[in-house]
Amino acid sequence: MSRRGPLTRRDALAVLGAGAAGLLLGCGDDGPGPRPGDTLRRALADPDGDGLLDASGGIAMVDRTDLGRAGRAGDTLATVAQVTDVHVRDAQSPGRVPFLDRAGPRFGSAFRPHELLSLHVLAATVATVNAAGPDAVLITGDLIDSAQGNELAWALTLLRGGTAAPASGASGYDGVQAASIPDPFYYRPDIDAPRHPGLLRAALAPVRSAGLRAPWHAALGNHDLLVQGEIAPSPVITAVATGDELIVAPDRELLRLGDAGRLDREQLETLLRAGLPGETITVPRDPARAHVGAASLVRRLGGRGDRLDRAFAVGDDLWVVVLDLVRRDAGSGGIVGAEVLAALTAGLNAAEDRRVLVVCHQPLHDATGAEPAVALLDEDPRVVAVVAGHRHRNEITPRRTPAGGYWLISTASVVDFPQQWRMLRVRAAPRGATVLETWTVDHEGRPGDPDDLAGVARDLAFLDPQGGRPARAAGAVRHRNARLHLPARSLRAPAPRAVPPAVTADPASAGFGAGDAF
Repeated sequence: MSRRGPLTRRDALAVLGAGAAGLLLGCGDDGPGPRPGDTLRRALADPDGDGLLDASGGIAMVDRTDLGRAGRAGDTLATVAQVTDVHVRDAQSPGRVPFLDRAGPRFGSAFRPHELLSLHVLAATVATVNAAGPDAVLITGDLIDSAQGNELAWALTLLRGGTAAPASGASGYDGVQAASIPDPFYYRPDIDAPRHPGLLRAALAPVRSAGLRAPWHAALGNHDLLVQGEIAPSPVITAVATGDELIVAPDRELLRLGDAGRLDREQLETLLRAGLPGETITVPRDPARAHVGAASLVRRLGGRGDRLDRAFAVGDDLWVVVLDLVRRDAGSGGIVGAEVLAALTAGLNAAEDRRVLVVCHQPLHDATGAEPAVALLDEDPRVVAVVAGHRHRNEITPRRTPAGGYWLISTASVVDFPQQWRMLRVRAAPRGATVLETWTVDHEGRPGDPDDLAGVARDLAFLDPQGGRPARAAGAVRHRNARLHLPARSLRAPAPRAVPPAVTADPASAGFGAGDAF
């Protein structure tokens, strides 16, 4: 059959999910299997490539000796869970930009086929974190998707324990995935393959979570503070989010705004004041969709002021330094300014003789102005790892330094496949050496079970042509389940250091892309 134009998201889902479509309409003869969880014991795989995930054998940890010899791991000093890039979203909000998906890789994940299921995925993630029993949980940014107040309220309810309903506007579904929307760039679960009749209605039902049992600490991500992770809220932009018009297909003028590589607020607001540029539908208004300012967001996440840099101990032997790298104007990339350098310096000066874990959303070493921060870490023998999210990809890289080195750990997202979180276990080794054991954990949603909405979300995420299996975001085993060896070295606290001067940031380096990942 001949075709005109590019393959759309709807076409790609139908093609990739052709082998899975039959099973996704029912549970199959054997019923649902055991709930997923720790990949050391049981992993999910699709060995025959038919688009169906199923349980397979566990994945053992690989020894990584890039920095130090493999040695005997002794006592466990601390266990920490990292949950990143959840992107709890109001999928019906007029303030979101799912229509930008058609503009290509620059806007890679503006729309996902499992849009409405983010709360179900978070609740299923909380359940497996609780089952693992870490000493602390690190939420490393992009907890919410577009800086909206209702998104934050839903996410906090599920993290603290309670029931949240992902409906906004009116009680029913009003959005781009309705069966009545003919636009081929959106997947409609009621009628498109792989079909899930009734999914939109079921997804809006209340979601219950027991809440995290371990203490949890958040780092800020660009989507937590910026609209769609790209631009600071303004009265004009918030008026669109709380209004009653939702763009389905954009005019070319709106798509052209991103051609230069970053959003221009003045041009965007001028365009919005003239009326929404494109084909629209009418939806119910909802003031709960108003955007959250930085000070309010930080306060609700347990911080003070308008920044969320912090440091704290996990047990007696691990010190965690959390850095806020989010730009306050526009752009998804991280930035290291004077405030970050002050927080990092203070955090390292307070660490005493404990091992240090540095945590941020965007990878620190790629952030604009990061050179002074990297120099501080490279000189410090107590640093074990720098842990980040943002890229939606599992990757573990050694950083060799005169002080002995440390590991750069990037973890895949909860929103895109593989929809996993990471466990980190810090263990002592002889003569001041350290072993950092890390492995990935699936949320408990069952694959192939149409009644388990978290499982449906993973099934659809796996088939997603942008964030699914073609992206290979899970990474090789050495980037997922690994035993990371660090050499023997003195953990004695160095002399207190002064805050280094910041590097002048280039505003043009803000980075771009409504989807951070691909």
